[in-house]
Amino acid sequence: MSTTNTPPLPLGPANLDEWLHLLFRRDTLIEVAVALMALALAWFLVRLSRGQRKVLAGSVLYGEHVVDGVLFPALAWLLALMAQYVLKASMSTLVVFKLLLPVLLSLALIRMAAKVLSAAFPKRAWVVSVEKTISWLAWGAVVLWLTDLLPSLMKEMETVTWQFGESHVSLRNVVEGSLTGGIVMVLALWVSAAIERRLLDGPADEMSLRKIAANLVRVVLVFLGLLMAMSSVGINLTTLSVLGGGLGVGLGFGLQKVAANYVSGFVILAEGSLHIGDVVKVDGFEGRITDIATRYTVIRSVNGRESIVPNEMLISQRIENSSLADPNVQFTTVVQVAYGTDLPALFPALIVAISRVPRVLKDPAPGIALSSFAADGLELTIAFWINDPEKGISGVRSDVNLAILHELNRRGIEIPYPQRVVRQLAS
Repeated sequence: MSTTNTPPLPLGPANLDEWLHLLFRRDTLIEVAVALMALALAWFLVRLSRGQRKVLAGSVLYGEHVVDGVLFPALAWLLALMAQYVLKASMSTLVVFKLLLPVLLSLALIRMAAKVLSAAFPKRAWVVSVEKTISWLAWGAVVLWLTDLLPSLMKEMETVTWQFGESHVSLRNVVEGSLTGGIVMVLALWVSAAIERRLLDGPADEMSLRKIAANLVRVVLVFLGLLMAMSSVGINLTTLSVLGGGLGVGLGFGLQKVAANYVSGFVILAEGSLHIGDVVKVDGFEGRITDIATRYTVIRSVNGRESIVPNEMLISQRIENSSLADPNVQFTTVVQVAYGTDLPALFPALIVAISRVPRVLKDPAPGIALSSFAADGLELTIAFWINDPEKGISGVRSDVNLAILHELNRRGIEIPYPQRVVRQLAS
């Protein structure tokens, strides 16, 4: 092995023959073996750190498997960097590690951004577009690095400058600051998403308090990350005080509804008037609350439809909450029987038949009342109670009607049809 160090060859068409020659050298085979050992060691360490514990779906560090998280390419890059430092003392040119290091670093950055954005903003369509943009930028930077065009491009970006007052800002400063700010924001979102998942993992009776704590943690961490990102770009944070008055005016006029929704969300979670899982009726829409965000509340009906209600509406309007005090809810159904029916004997039999319906409560027991003397028969109003309105009312009402019909048929009691008498006068 040679002990002299020479700069690595740029990866370009002019040096293709030199690269092909280097790929089949003995030193290159040693590089390949060391690189494979670094990858295998990284896989083993990640697998060992994961152990037998259950990893949550979409884990940023581990992913669904061992190699699709952030930890594997990051650890492999660190081990490869250490191996390169060791091999530099005994090899003149490193071919494999010149290719491997930027690829592993780009892979780690891409996976970190994709996993964190998916965890912080689940089921958002724009996340996919951001992931693709980050991937294109990262792999483009790898190509520029391998072809030795990146240093020249960075020098050219230094020539493009802007003047803001007494300070000069170059295009290179903007690009580097934006990358640093993006990494800071991704890390802030990562920490906030991890803390939020920990806070929301617990018993349902304290969900509202944990939800408001998770929202506060996310707001604080994202705000701090935004400040650090702006500082890294080169924005003087002291100038933000000048914008405070303008921001206040904007909130007072253009953003007052948005600000009111955010404040209302924290008020709802703090006072506990609404909880996740409550069955409510808002503006004619009835369903179960599935999520209370800082700006809106999601209500899901029994037929699968979801309504996104601004939090300000839940504060300023009347809300029917079936789960606030008592989960027992009363419903009614109406049936007619023929005149002459023995009602004192029919009522107990109908109560027994309705009480046998699975979801109908026996305490309080169903009740029957003679509500009207209708034109075609005696109108009976039958009331029954359930304690699971979130499962819907159509099914249990149908079962109650079937039980009533079966009991009337068993007793031979007729449900009268509408009858009309038409008299024709002789001319």
